[in-house]
Formats: sequence, C-alpha cells, structure tokens
Amino acid sequence: MEFFSGITQMDQRAGVEMVKRAVQLDVASRFQESLVCYQEGIDLLLQVVKGTGLGTHRYRQKISEYMSRAEDIKKHIEKEKQDGKYHKQIRIEENATGFGYEKLFQEYLTEIVSEVWVEDPYIRQVHQLYNFLRFCEMLVKGPCKVKTIHLLTSYDQGGGRSQQMSSLGEIKQSLSNYGITLNIDFSSSIHDREIRFNNGWIIKIGRGLDYFKKPQGHFSIGYCDFDLRPCHETTVDVFHTKHTKKT
Repeated sequence: MEFFSGITQMDQRAGVEMVKRAVQLDVASRFQESLVCYQEGIDLLLQVVKGTGLGTHRYRQKISEYMSRAEDIKKHIEKEKQDGKYHKQIRIEENATGFGYEKLFQEYLTEIVSEVWVEDPYIRQVHQLYNFLRFCEMLVKGPCKVKTIHLLTSYDQGGGRSQQMSSLGEIKQSLSNYGITLNIDFSSSIHDREIRFNNGWIIKIGRGLDYFKKPQGHFSIGYCDFDLRPCHETTVDVFHTKHTKKT
C-alpha cells in the first residue's frame, strides 16, 4: 500500500504513521495489533478531514481502503475466535508501564465467566501473594460472576511456607465473603504458567503474575497502581479454545 505525501500537520502525520505501522503489522500477520493501529490511524485521519476540510478524492479513497482492510481483519479475528484458532501475542518491554492486570485480562472477563484456573509456581513470596490477591480483587470487581477460583502453585521451599499458607488461607476466607470459593493445590513439578477462564480464554504469561518490578519505595508512584509500575520484559500469549478445563 502507498501512503499520503506532502502532509505536514501534526494529526495528519500521526495518522499516517499509525496506518504505516498497521500495514507493517498486517504484513507480519499480527492482526490483532494491526487492527488497533488501523482503527487509531483512521480515526486521526478522519478527524483531519472533518476539522480542516482537507479531503481530496485520493485522500478519501486511501482512508476507505484502510477502513475496508480493517473490517476484513476484524472478520478474520472473529472467525478465528469462533474456530478456536485465535492467538494474540503481547510483548511487554523492559520497564514498560500501562500493563496492570485489568489491561491484560478485562477484555476476556465476559459476564459468563464463573470459574477461573490459575497455574503459577511462584505464588509463594509476600509480593507474589499480593499479586495473586490483586488478581482476585480484579475478578471481584469485574463484570463476570466468578464463583470458583482454582490455584495450582508450589510450596515455598524456605522458611516462608508458614507465611505462604497463612496468606493463602486469609485470601480464601476473604473471597468466601464475596461468595467465591478458592481451591488451592500444590505441585512440586509445576513449571508452566497460565490462566484459564471457562468462557474459553487461555492467557499464558512468561513470568506468570509476577512480571512487575519492585517499586522504588513504599510511597513511590506505582506502588499501589500497577498500571504505573515498570515491568520486567515478558511475553503474553492469548488463545481461545472450546475446552479450558484440562482432563
């Protein structure tokens, strides 16, 4: 695809750069990311047309082409979801921010979600237990009606097992006040990290729930709000399947 030339206004440049990125992602078959860039780029270019009256035939024709391609990609993604072949990958860069749990999971927490499986060997240390607690808080606040959470993790191998058991017990009791049952199992051989919802979504995070960096201090920005907390580099893979509960 060719792009507009001779465009100097800030919004126009931003729109052009965004659709260029969309095309690059499209060619790389990274369709979910491509769709987002197409939509943002088209919106910027349409705002320029409306705000400035700039709208040559060629200009409008290119926007129309991008809109058509975005619609094709959207249909392709929906078909993949229906066929159980959907795969989205998110790359979280070192020190990136804006990747709180809501950012990653809310899109998949539809109203029909009632059961959640968390497999993560590292729900052991204090900060990891807090990570799991914040994940549970997100489920309590979400639009879904979660009734059961299954946690599979590993025992703390040091002197922190008592703290681990006590903290998980407290989370279990607290969740019960919201009508949610927490089932906890332990495995000495667990290595994989994944989260599954009973609406068919599976999210695999390279570092599990523990992908946030340690805050600079107890009163530093990002200590409470995970969206503002710098992250370790990791990869998130999202799949959809008709069978989430392993047999």
